[in-house]
Amino acid sequence: MGAAEQRFDAAGRFAGGAQYIGGRLRPGTSGRTHAVVDPATGEEVLRYELAGPQDVDAAVAAAEAAFPAWGGATPGERSDALHRFSDALAGRAEELARAESAQCGKPIRLTTEFDVPGTVDNTAFFAGAARHLEGRSAGEYSSDHTSYVRREPIGVVGSVAPWNYPLQMAAWKVLPVVAAGNTVVLKPAELTPLTSLMFAEAATEAGIPDGVVNVVSGAGADAGERLVGHPAVAMTSFTGSTAVGRRVAEIATRTVKRLHLELGGKAPFVVFDDANLEAAVHGAVAGALINSGQDCTAATRAYVQRPLYEAFVSGVADLMASVRLGDPFDPATDLGPLVSRAQRDRVAGFVERARTYASVVTGGAAPAGELAKGAYYLPTLITGASQGSEIVQDEVFGPVLVVLPFDSDDEGIALANDTPYGLAASAWSRDVYRTGRAARELKAGCVWVNDHIPIVSEMPHGGYRASGYGKDMSAYSFDEYTQIKHVMSDNTAIARKSWHRTVFSLD
Repeated sequence: MGAAEQRFDAAGRFAGGAQYIGGRLRPGTSGRTHAVVDPATGEEVLRYELAGPQDVDAAVAAAEAAFPAWGGATPGERSDALHRFSDALAGRAEELARAESAQCGKPIRLTTEFDVPGTVDNTAFFAGAARHLEGRSAGEYSSDHTSYVRREPIGVVGSVAPWNYPLQMAAWKVLPVVAAGNTVVLKPAELTPLTSLMFAEAATEAGIPDGVVNVVSGAGADAGERLVGHPAVAMTSFTGSTAVGRRVAEIATRTVKRLHLELGGKAPFVVFDDANLEAAVHGAVAGALINSGQDCTAATRAYVQRPLYEAFVSGVADLMASVRLGDPFDPATDLGPLVSRAQRDRVAGFVERARTYASVVTGGAAPAGELAKGAYYLPTLITGASQGSEIVQDEVFGPVLVVLPFDSDDEGIALANDTPYGLAASAWSRDVYRTGRAARELKAGCVWVNDHIPIVSEMPHGGYRASGYGKDMSAYSFDEYTQIKHVMSDNTAIARKSWHRTVFSLD
């Protein structure tokens, strides 16, 4: 392919600006610009004016204005709009895939077969789920009263999304919010705002009222902190690193707003000695390299029981060496670049430090030749690291897998749990009792058995411990975005109730 404009003409597409407020594109007002860069070529895709505090205020005001009507709409009306939204996204599938590849460097196979269809499916799921916002059935839990539970929308939700899956994260943040009757202001990462803006435009195209879905494209210190701390924002939802999550929590708690955090991960990949070795090798390479390893659930720590350890390492090294790096817009490309050269250099730093205490079996460098101008990094396999080392304990967020041996099942599970994180994990065995134990004892919000990475709209996503709290996707996400109200009605019509005598006495 040629220049970035030929891959996706973002400059023409977003000539009106990179903020989406009240149903239209508009420029930011911060006075500062930012460039979206194609990480495969280093070429500028779009230069736009960042959002400032005034843009956040305008977006929150638009969301506040839209909330009474949208929150008061029937579940059926919201469902119908979301069905149209799903259709609108499907109609834009090719454009969305190309925009996602241009801003992130994702292979076009990944965006067309995973990111975009997953987003369309998620939208269709919430279109159906919008009709099932139910409380518990009414009943006389006190003999003199009837009680029932209402689920009510919270209000304006301020959501902050990361750069690794911009389109899917926009969907995860926006869909349960609006399906439950709330309105939203989404701040995507300033590196990758394009598909979040297109997502919001599709909402308007589907007939979702202006102001229900707003996007502010700005830096965290300006737009992000203003959104999280805004007094009119009733709830904050954040996906990103644990370190930034702590800062978000600090700001959000000043206004005592509800908080949902989906943070970092360091997913273990536990291979018992009776596992299907070929399946485990293929699963580890796919799980470690998806999205160039920039996935909080990616397989990052493989613990392999000693009888399979050497064969597993050999198999993974061979398969990693066959992975094809190349132009994201070439359908033959397996692995694209990292999101930026800064991220590539961060990953390289982890690997270079690991060389002082571990062995790099394959990879461990940026490729030479034509790919050197992009943010590429070779699939990397590391062995010989200790459990307490940086490469084992810290989130690298790149195409790097570290493999460690273990002896007993007890040891394998203990090592898998020995990090601060708890987002995802997998267990590999032909023995249902072994995998059943692993599913019970691995401390993670998702445990895959004989697979690693697949997600479905019907099931929740969220973590334990330093990986945060709350759920994305599935009907469980409504627990984050609805207020539970208990309504209790007297059934007796008696003015003088017996319990009143505990407060005052009457003859």
